[in-house]
Amino acid sequence: MRDNSYQAVMSRRPEIMKASVGIDYHQFELPGIGFDYERMMKETGYTLSEMQEIQGATGVGNTPLLEMNNLTALARKYAPKGKGARIFIKDEAANPSGSFKARRAANAVHHAKKLGYKGVIAATSGNYGAAVASQAAMHGLKCIIVQECYDSQYVGQPEIIEKARKCEAYGAEVLQTSVGPELFYIFLTLLEETGYFNASLYTPFGIAGVETLGYELAMQFREREGRDPDVVLCTNAGGGNLTGTARGLIKAGATESKIVGASVDLTGLHMASDNHFNRKSFTTGHTGFGMPFATSPDRSDVPRSAARPLRYMDRYLLVNQGEVFYMTEALAQLEGLERGPAGNTALAAAFALAQEMNEDQIIVVQETEYTGAGKHIQAQLTFARENGIRIFFGNPDEEVKGENIILPEHPSQMKARDVDMNKLRASLIKNAIAGASAITQEDVEYLMAETKTDKPFIVAELEKMNITVKV
Repeated sequence: MRDNSYQAVMSRRPEIMKASVGIDYHQFELPGIGFDYERMMKETGYTLSEMQEIQGATGVGNTPLLEMNNLTALARKYAPKGKGARIFIKDEAANPSGSFKARRAANAVHHAKKLGYKGVIAATSGNYGAAVASQAAMHGLKCIIVQECYDSQYVGQPEIIEKARKCEAYGAEVLQTSVGPELFYIFLTLLEETGYFNASLYTPFGIAGVETLGYELAMQFREREGRDPDVVLCTNAGGGNLTGTARGLIKAGATESKIVGASVDLTGLHMASDNHFNRKSFTTGHTGFGMPFATSPDRSDVPRSAARPLRYMDRYLLVNQGEVFYMTEALAQLEGLERGPAGNTALAAAFALAQEMNEDQIIVVQETEYTGAGKHIQAQLTFARENGIRIFFGNPDEEVKGENIILPEHPSQMKARDVDMNKLRASLIKNAIAGASAITQEDVEYLMAETKTDKPFIVAELEKMNITVKV
């Protein structure tokens, strides 16, 4: 009889993962600390044209590109003379399940069916679960979604609860857990017991699915404006959104477009803390995912994550909770678009960033998502208030995470705050070389790619850590 204790299941993780994904990650490992990322993406994924065909078969992709004329005009009102870039959004809410994650799910579920799996399993807070469930329904596969949903008192955020109902509406079985290590244990146990496909957010199939978004975005701008956008702004959580979009832009030849990440600043709130779980008003797109997954991408539910945002990110901006809620209302009341919180994170950052850029430049928010009862601003703020969070108008710079949400009194108070990218890169290097006393020139080249830097930067950081580079 198989031992299903926590320790036993965790010890079988490599075998479970290999059986449930169909990828032998060991073949891509290199001597030392590196692995052949590009080879993994090439040999385990699909070509761009194949992905477009797969996604198009289920109505995914070809989403609208919309110019935010009124938001641009508002940004220019508070920008220095000659500043105020044009703001666009790529309306990914038009996908079947209401978010860009339909692109990831379309690839993953197609691949699962191609390999003969009878069902798919995904661990997710919700939007991806809905996308997987939707695609599974179209392909006639069973679907199980494992969702971290509640604190120890079985109180869950309205947004998470709504997304569970959306998954169930598509016919998925939803297993809801409380915050902590329980989710991953249940996830692994189910993969082993069912023999279903691991439709992870972080496989090459999932990340490559977002490449169509970046490619499509570039083609739409060339057709409409005769040029590529100057900045593509992506809400950043686990990094797959930014990674896939950037890779698609590169495949389109849009190499001059700057890739900027944006997250909600929830500094000080530990994402695995029971006490902190319901004191945050955003389930994703925040620093609790954005920072650790950027600096240690392989912390995901596959041996090697295909989401590696620091390989592509040029700048990383933070916005506060109140600013995102404010921008959600502004988008609805100025542009007539009601969209969910994740894309509005990037839009809040774009509103501030546009004021730094010239009027003839273009900034595009790379995705929107659907909104609904539990994702609506009033449901979110009511839940926050019920959990002891003070909500008022004031200066967003004074917001204290887990204690209050401060809505700007005036549009001029909207800000985007820079993250020190070199600190993130240094953290990635430290995590990558943990336990090593010396590394090789090949390792240095791998770290250069991982951090989008050069050899002098890597060597200088290694010297700070007293790590020798073998000649």
